[in-house]
Amino acid sequence: MRATVIFVHGLRTSATMWRHQLAELEAAGIPAVALDLPGHGSRRGERFTMRGALDAIGEAVDAAPGPPPYLVGFSLGGYLAIEYLARDARPQRVSGLLAASCGTTPTPLVIGAWRVLAKMIRRLPDQGLALNNLMVRRFVPEPGATDVIAGGVALDVMDDVLRDLVHLDPVAALPGIAAPILFVNGRLDHVRWHAARYLRAARAARLVTVPKATHMVSVTHPDRFTRELLDEYRRVAAP
Repeated sequence: MRATVIFVHGLRTSATMWRHQLAELEAAGIPAVALDLPGHGSRRGERFTMRGALDAIGEAVDAAPGPPPYLVGFSLGGYLAIEYLARDARPQRVSGLLAASCGTTPTPLVIGAWRVLAKMIRRLPDQGLALNNLMVRRFVPEPGATDVIAGGVALDVMDDVLRDLVHLDPVAALPGIAAPILFVNGRLDHVRWHAARYLRAARAARLVTVPKATHMVSVTHPDRFTRELLDEYRRVAAP
């Protein structure tokens, strides 16, 4: 039996953002699941909490059959995956982690500015839904844009997420993770400021920077992202 790949989406998105990767892994005979965090996708209407999000990851990890699963987190999902693994007392619980587009430490200054912007956008008549979808369709090629939007846009969880995110310190958490880590960032990503610091903090890690890719590297460059994922999976998780 092969190790299951568990995908954790980013803020406002849902499990549908991983459609390309799920199809590619299915074709390769690799089991995979994509979860929805509280307040997102199939769980919209729930309140987002850090505890609930970490529990969702833990439940998916515990439910994975066979060898230790391989964890993939994008943006918010990457920050949460790092925190989950740092808190888990079982060093071999996962075979590895791909942490994408989460290369800036969520300091009060960074998060505070983001919260102000999010509150301004929420004052729009549709709470910013049209603006969000316009930006996604402008900067993410199809079918990626449709995949990102398909599960719904969780605009109402923004402040809850940001309020909890500020308490995380990925650089301090990374040394506590025994599993090998692959960091994947887009060259044009606006949140990769501390990528080198993350790399130094991790016990065993590599960094891949995808040329011409922006923050949403998994959907703007799905083939390159999936290739990096498969190569790392076969290196650390394949029997």
